[in-house]
Amino acid sequence: MDNGIAFRKGLRDGTPIALGYFAVAFSLGFMAKKCTLTPIQGFIGSFFTRASAGEYGVYSMVVQDAGYLAVVAMSLVTNLRYLLMSTALTQKFSPDTSLLKRILTGCCVTDEIFGISIAYEGYLNPWYTYGAFAISTPLWALGTTMGIVAGTILPDRAVSALSVALYGMFIAIIIPPSKKDRAVGIAVVAAFLLSWGIRRVVMLNNIGLSSGAITILLTIVISAIAAVVRPVKDN
Repeated sequence: MDNGIAFRKGLRDGTPIALGYFAVAFSLGFMAKKCTLTPIQGFIGSFFTRASAGEYGVYSMVVQDAGYLAVVAMSLVTNLRYLLMSTALTQKFSPDTSLLKRILTGCCVTDEIFGISIAYEGYLNPWYTYGAFAISTPLWALGTTMGIVAGTILPDRAVSALSVALYGMFIAIIIPPSKKDRAVGIAVVAAFLLSWGIRRVVMLNNIGLSSGAITILLTIVISAIAAVVRPVKDN
């Protein structure tokens, strides 16, 4: 397929993704506002990150005045899945695809863009992924910016009410896979219970362990146990 046609096809398929991104990022902007980020800073941060869970985790730790290493560790753990997605996409490239194009495609990967790219018929034309990136990423970044602006203008009660949408997004992420796979559901419930229990112990005993550090440890431990006990079958 011609590069121009592939790019336009990526723009078309990426448009619904972009609209969804804007709505989610708008709610994320309220959290960025709590970190005292300016609209420009929010735009730049979201443009180069493009990860709802990752950004939320980082913003939460910034609000808690966490250290740089903890913030980097949080971002690394929550976004580690992109390493697997990028690795899977390497199997979709034509053997003569240049290294630069492969790297640029990896930089474009999000959950949704990976989904449409891996479903691309035949060898993946990198320009298809670039097209989806070109329409979805600016709207994701713009959504965060508009959320920050709205958080500055709207009264606190309205901001608090609209912020609930972000938690709705996380529920939408964990419920479908939990229904499909019992092991995932058990891991999710265990994460909730252990997170609550450990935070109570930390608070009652005044242990110097931040909320972000707890999240990082639980993510690594629970996912490792789940991988050992119920590994994904390789077909």
